[in-house]
Amino acid sequence: MNKKVVIIGAGFAGISAATKLASEGYEVTVLEKNDHAGGRARKFAADGFTFDMGPSWYWMPDVFEKYFQQFNASASDFYDLVRLDPSYRIFFGAGDTLDLPANLEAMYQLFESLEPGSSVQLKKFLKEAKYKYDVGINDLVYKPGKSIFEFADMRIAKGALKLHIFQSFSSYVRKYFKHPKIIQLLEFPVLFLGAMPQETPALYSLMNYADINLGTWYPMGGMHKVVEGMVALATSKGVQFQYNTTVEQITVVGNKCSGVITNTGYLQADAVIGGADYHHVEQQLLPEGFRTYSEAYWNKRVMAPSSLIFYLGVSTPLKGLQHHNLFFDRPFDAHAQEIYKNPQWPTNPLFYVSCPSKTDDTVAPKGAENLFVLIPVAPGLEDNDATRERYYNLVMERLEQLTSQSIREHVVFKRSYAHADFIQDYNAFKGNAYGLANTLKQTAILKPSIRSKKIKNLYYTGQLTVPGPGVPPSIISGQVVANEITNSIK
Repeated sequence: MNKKVVIIGAGFAGISAATKLASEGYEVTVLEKNDHAGGRARKFAADGFTFDMGPSWYWMPDVFEKYFQQFNASASDFYDLVRLDPSYRIFFGAGDTLDLPANLEAMYQLFESLEPGSSVQLKKFLKEAKYKYDVGINDLVYKPGKSIFEFADMRIAKGALKLHIFQSFSSYVRKYFKHPKIIQLLEFPVLFLGAMPQETPALYSLMNYADINLGTWYPMGGMHKVVEGMVALATSKGVQFQYNTTVEQITVVGNKCSGVITNTGYLQADAVIGGADYHHVEQQLLPEGFRTYSEAYWNKRVMAPSSLIFYLGVSTPLKGLQHHNLFFDRPFDAHAQEIYKNPQWPTNPLFYVSCPSKTDDTVAPKGAENLFVLIPVAPGLEDNDATRERYYNLVMERLEQLTSQSIREHVVFKRSYAHADFIQDYNAFKGNAYGLANTLKQTAILKPSIRSKKIKNLYYTGQLTVPGPGVPPSIISGQVVANEITNSIK
């Protein structure tokens, strides 16, 4: 009889783990509290608009393709992927924008126009970033983070200095470039990693390689098409999905899980994977004596940001926007301080706007626009309707000023999403949106363990364990935990 694995949560990590295990002959059931798969990458439709609820950037296409290829499939079997050009637009002020070209030679010219000599520096910077990407994405992130000896691999050991793990991202970028606009566009990817650039390891310049060399892509129909493809593949391997199913308790006999109790009944299991919020699984679903980490431990973790999001349907075409738009018209450091150092609702936040209707005419009615407006904010803040409305008007006023047009009067659909929603929908610790911060003290073996230290057959996957936050890392996390189970539970 095949071994039974129960996975809590149908996000990217949970689906990834389920498909790998099912392909190895395990009987896999995925339990999801919401009415469809995707976790933070769910979608919803209203008034002719279709909104991706969470992730909107498709970076690292090689990770997605590698995932599908191991099952003799391709991403193109499930969705149509297009490369965006420009990759995104940055607003530094009224009439002051930069479009980041997809073509690498054009990117060199752009840098040179801002800072003479910087194109040569960019080539050096990207060469080092490529090395970090090759080692980081192909080696480091596939380690389960159980022992320091995992990093005794000769390639990693020899290249340790070239990875710049102990140098800050901020100082590393400034070693190459001086122009403030260049520095801002290179630092922006780490804003969502969970720490100030001064406290983020320079290893994460690999994100700049992913951005500039590998490009920004979009799956036609929306990011949820990736979820749909992964679910279709999982189902073809025999994975069973149970939606609207809330796990209430993990049952433990001796030092092993025996199964899970849900709102619909009991499921026996030879192994359980927590693909839902790690803190929630530990603190709410396990008896206290079987928890690896205390509440005090969790309260000391440095979390990546939460988000205040607005999903807007606009009844008229909008000018001046690309598919992805970053608004850096206010000081970066001041906003970052209010996320990471002195957590509070920001005074003058940077924000991001996705307008997928510029690329995809299926996500909005003809002649209308689909807007996704996101403000990175500190986790754990008090969240109420009055605060949301204040920030809606704050950022929309700036958006209107910077693009020289009226927008609010044309909004025909509006929905907000913030801390309380992340907690309600995903049991997200402190209402976080992106998981655990990628600081040096929370990297690899210093993250919460992928395997319970008190229960032999309880495992974890997703953005609060290795390798970290983001869609590609979550997909990889599922593969890593699946390999741990196949090596331990036959």
